[in-house]
Amino acid sequence: MEVATFAGVLGAIVGSFLNVVAYRLPRHESLITPASHCPSCATPVKPYDNIPILSWLALRGRCRSCGQPISPRYPLVEALTAALCVGAVLVHHSAAPIALSVVLILLVVPAALIDLEHRIIPNRITALGAVFALLIGLALDPSGEPGRLIAGAGAGGFLLLAALAYPGGMGMGDVKLAGMMGLFLGAAVAPAIMIALVAGVCLGAVVIARKGAQEGRKTAVPFGPFLALGALFAVFLGQQTVDVYVNHFLH
Repeated sequence: MEVATFAGVLGAIVGSFLNVVAYRLPRHESLITPASHCPSCATPVKPYDNIPILSWLALRGRCRSCGQPISPRYPLVEALTAALCVGAVLVHHSAAPIALSVVLILLVVPAALIDLEHRIIPNRITALGAVFALLIGLALDPSGEPGRLIAGAGAGGFLLLAALAYPGGMGMGDVKLAGMMGLFLGAAVAPAIMIALVAGVCLGAVVIARKGAQEGRKTAVPFGPFLALGALFAVFLGQQTVDVYVNHFLH
């Protein structure tokens, strides 16, 4: 329970930083300076007003200086990140899967937010993620590293073929994100990709139903959030899904 509590607190704190990443990284701004400030009046946020979730609630979602509303996205991202990190600790029971799962969560959350708003997945996220995946895997589970490398190459290669076949529907950022996910998830990246594809197709069908076939096909829908959804599914149920498939269809 102590580990889960620590994961929750750490997740909320890092979730606060992920809000900064999601805002500043696509704008090519420093992630360190200037310090956190109100987006409306630019007044620096005092430390006691920068406590994840609690400060937003205490201030009723408004800046202490100018009174302008502060988006509820900030505490929602903090709470979601905390909950996901706690869940990862409770679901997994050894150091390697816990570390790989938590770090993957901390990478796909800002990737999804940035892709939703800017239609890009920064290389700095996927490249840094690939490095972390390799370091964690080699340090905590070296015997599983070959499998994760194969999964990363397979997932990235699969989406690369899709991107080449249909350039307008998928970008290279999606390809890199899928490859990075494979380095964390290993074989569980397969159900992650499947969930992403199914969710994307379902949303596309809804868009076409509402806008019509011609207009719906012209509507740009970022794929990164679907990949993030698949990654989160795989963190919690990916290996079980793989085991069910292997036991029922390959035996």
